[in-house]
Amino acid sequence: MLRVQNLTVSADGYGSGEGQSRERPFGTADPGELMSWFFPTASFPGRSDGSGTRGLDDLFARDFAHGIGAEIMGANKFSPHRGPWTDLSWQGWWGDEPPFRTPVFVWTHHLRPSFTLGETTFHFVSGTPDEVLAQATEAAGGLDVRLGGGAASVRAFLDAGLVDTLHVAVAPVTIGAGSRLWTSPSELEDRYQHEEVPSPTGRAVHHLFWR
Repeated sequence: MLRVQNLTVSADGYGSGEGQSRERPFGTADPGELMSWFFPTASFPGRSDGSGTRGLDDLFARDFAHGIGAEIMGANKFSPHRGPWTDLSWQGWWGDEPPFRTPVFVWTHHLRPSFTLGETTFHFVSGTPDEVLAQATEAAGGLDVRLGGGAASVRAFLDAGLVDTLHVAVAPVTIGAGSRLWTSPSELEDRYQHEEVPSPTGRAVHHLFWR
């Protein structure tokens, strides 16, 4: 399957704001506000000291890697860079040990050589959503493919009819402009079953979609 997990958008449907840069991966959006349901969880990637919150938010957080054999991400989830690559030293926001630990297919018009950091190998691919999914599916080795975002890339795969299940966390903040997934979750109800599950923390409403 092609799965969207833990994608977080604002109440007005944006996954990030305008003006993305190396210093501000979410542009004008405040990641601390947008991702406040996710950052405190015990299963937040890289947390190893036994701290963090449990409960519904953590349940979604720890499902991040379950059954996943490859990831697809849009170019702007990987980098704020626009246009052809002139500096190959940039290797993403995640340091020497990215949390993906699978092959990652970066969907982009501007290709560059693959490279490996820790247990993650980044491949830069172009083509239609169907073509990119075919490459990721082969690399996944019988496991599922995670569509990691950003919001515009997820929407492109949705519009191509390729996404099997989605978990979208809607945060109680507004952004106003940027990369948008939807104007309302109801836009997907002609294609998916849909349930809303409010987090007891009040930091998000979890929207679950399945065919």
